[in-house]
This record gives sequence, structure tokens and C-alpha cells, in this order.
Amino acid sequence: MRRRVRFRGATSCSVSADGAMAAGRLSLACGVAAALLSSAVLAFVEDLDDTFKETRVNDIWLVDFYAPWCGYCKKLEPVWHEVGVELKSSGSPVHVGKMDATAYSGMASEFGVRGYPTIKLLKGDLAYNYKGPRTKDDIVEFANRVSGPAVRALPSKQMFDHMMKRHDVLFLYVGGESPLKEKYNDVASELIVYTYFFSASEEVLPESVTLPELPAVVVFKDGAHFTYDEYEDGSLSSWVNKERFQGYLQIDGFTLYELGETGKLVAIAVIDEKDPTEKSGRLKGLIQRVAKEYRELFNRDFQFGHMDGNDYINSLIMGEVTVPSVIILNTSNEQYFLPSEPIETMEQLVQFISGVLNGSAQAYGGDGFIQRIKRVAFDARSTIMSVFRSSPLLGCFLFGLPLGVISLMCYGICTAESDDGSDDIDALKREGLTDEEEDEEDEEEERQRAAELEGPEEGENEEDEEDLGEKDPEEKKTD
Repeated sequence: MRRRVRFRGATSCSVSADGAMAAGRLSLACGVAAALLSSAVLAFVEDLDDTFKETRVNDIWLVDFYAPWCGYCKKLEPVWHEVGVELKSSGSPVHVGKMDATAYSGMASEFGVRGYPTIKLLKGDLAYNYKGPRTKDDIVEFANRVSGPAVRALPSKQMFDHMMKRHDVLFLYVGGESPLKEKYNDVASELIVYTYFFSASEEVLPESVTLPELPAVVVFKDGAHFTYDEYEDGSLSSWVNKERFQGYLQIDGFTLYELGETGKLVAIAVIDEKDPTEKSGRLKGLIQRVAKEYRELFNRDFQFGHMDGNDYINSLIMGEVTVPSVIILNTSNEQYFLPSEPIETMEQLVQFISGVLNGSAQAYGGDGFIQRIKRVAFDARSTIMSVFRSSPLLGCFLFGLPLGVISLMCYGICTAESDDGSDDIDALKREGLTDEEEDEEDEEEERQRAAELEGPEEGENEEDEEDLGEKDPEEKKTD
């Protein structure tokens, strides 16, 4: 029985040891797999150094210039690894890398890096800045668009239809070789960071699309097409930059920043999509109708859309905008326009927009000196309030401690000055150097000098005689 027990015990111990060994091997395998996976992920994003300038010439690179202390850079880091994995797995010719711009500041300045993080696609001698949202899909789409040819050919109707379904806004050159095509290629090389550019023959277009003459540059959007006219629309680059957005769209902070580069005024219906009301729906519908029905009148100068909530608008104008309402922003000089009365009809909205266009509407804000001071004060107050709302203790430490130190310094300086003044007065009093006493002392010194010059006085002679008369008797006997 003892042997059996010992055997069973030994068997149990051996099984336990085997289980521990198996678990250890499994843990080791998992660790190795995780390390391999981590190294594989890191392999898709290369750490670049100062040799990058010579090695990059024949390749296309998407580079993140970062600073180790930058919070936004740290937030972008996991997204950047996802971008590297996506581009590598899809067979893209784009290499993904990252460079510490503080360690290699010379090279970063060569590429025009002014802030962190900065994303650039480097293709030959060209460097394209990425200014879009920092999400994996947007960055990958940017890389695929810019790394390819500036102008892509559409050889068939099927390809044209396919691209029409994929793109809300599509620019197309139609025709053969011409000076207009050369301009189109140059504009495409410049603005490919924003949108795609295509070319096709007239046979590729649907029968419903008719062009007045060839060659032509056409934009397809909002269910219609619009042809570029050099005499009415000015430069091709300016026209493309203004037409690269849909006539009406939902606007957020980033979109508003991009719209600022078009030079257009932005007419916005400020609504609350979480709590839609009849008035909100009416204002949104009026803005949409104006964008479509009055395109010929307002399209060159205005972009139309709606914004959910008024927080962003309030921060821009440093005021309060009611919801729902209509506001027109001039992003070039920070001016804004508000209707003098609530907008209820299409006629009122058109009249308000026309007033802004002809200069009769009242403009608010601006970028003058006083407004800049207000902006600094507003931003400082907003920053302080946001810190206190998120972390009151941190706010007290960040702002209370410096204010306390400054107060103590001011108090010390003021009290030191007052003490020094009182000490000086006391010293003057002790030394008899007040103004009146100085005058009396001067007069006394003058009298003494005059007396010395005139000789001894009568009183002084009598005193001498008295001194002689008071000799001792022994002195008299001797005399």
C-alpha cells in the first residue's frame, strides 16, 4: 500500500510537473509569438536617421516627424503602426518611417518641419504635406492618392461609372494634347493632396453629358457637372481649389479650416442634431436650397453647410450663438455676420447673403489689434477654465502657486522700500541732518568764526582776572 501510495504520489507529482512544463512552454511560445508580432509590426515602420537623405531618393516615403515629448505624437504612434501594416500588406510602394525631429533637427528643417507631428510624403524631389484627420483610413488614402500618378486615365465607361460611385467630387480633363492639358497636369501635381484628377476621351462620357467645346475641364458633383471657363473663373488652380468641396456639406472644425484655404465665405446653419426641432430642420433645408438653386449667384463666393452645436462657433467669435441660427464666417480675417432678424423664409436668407456679398451687412469681429488682445485673453481664460474643470487640484497648483509666489515677491519689495525710507529718516534725525537743523548749525559756525576774528570779549577778560585773584596763599608769599 505504501508503495502504491508512493507510486500514486509520484505519478501525481510527475503529472503536475509535466503540466507546469507544458504551461511554461506555452507561455514561452506566446512570449516569442508576441515578440515576433511586435517586431513584425515595428518592421513596417522604420526608424530613420541622418542617412535617410541619401537612401530615400529612389523610393516613396511616408514619414512622421515627431518629438519624444509631444503628446500629439504619442497619440499618433499606434495609428502610425497601423498605417505601416496596412500599406505593407496591401502591396503599396510607399515605405513608412518616423524620424525624431529633435535628434535630427537639421534634416527636419531641410524638409520644412515647423511643428510636431508633421506628416510628409516624399516622392522624388517633391514633398507633400498631409493636413487631414489623423486616422488610419485617411492617412492611407492620402498615401495611395499622392504616391500614384497625378492624373489617372479612365479608359472606359465602366471605369468612369466606377469612379463616379467612389468619389463625391471628380475632376476630369476631356480632350487631347493642348495647353489646357499642361495647366491641368500642373494643377494636379499641386493639389493632389486634396483630391483625385482624371483624364478621358469624349467617348467615355455618358450621353447625358454634353460639352460646349473640347478640350475641357469638368467637375462632377452634387448630381450635376460644371465646366471650367477661363474668362469667368480665373486661374484653373483657383477654380479647382474652390470646387473641390460639395456645394453643401456637414462642417466641423477641420472642414472649416480646409474651407479657409478656398477663400470663400462660409454660410452655416448652426443646429443641434441630438435635439432636432422644426426650426432647425427649416434652416437646414433653406441653406440646402440656396446652395443648389442659387449656385450661379453665390457659388464663387460662398460655401454652404451645417454644424452640429455651437461650441466651436462660440470659441471662434468669442461670443454666444443661439441654436438654431444662421451665421456667415469670413475665415480669412475672422469676421462674422449675423442676420438682423430671425431667418424664416428663403427670401430673408437670400437677402441676408446678398447683403454680406455687397457689403451692406454689419460685420463683427475681425483681426485688428483690439481683437487680437481679446483673443489672447479669451484663449487664456478658456485654457484656465478647462484645466480647472478637468482637474481642480492641478489647476490650483499650476496657477495658484505662481500667483502666490508673485504676490509674496511684490509684498516683499513694497515693504522693503518702506523700511528703507524710514531708516533713512531716522538716520537723518540721529545725525542732525534735517534741513532746519542744518541751517542752525551753519549759523552757529559762522558766529564762532566771527568771534575768533574779533578777539576775546569783555566777559572772557574778567574771567581771566578772577582767575589771577584766586591764587593760593603760598603763591602770594612767594610773590
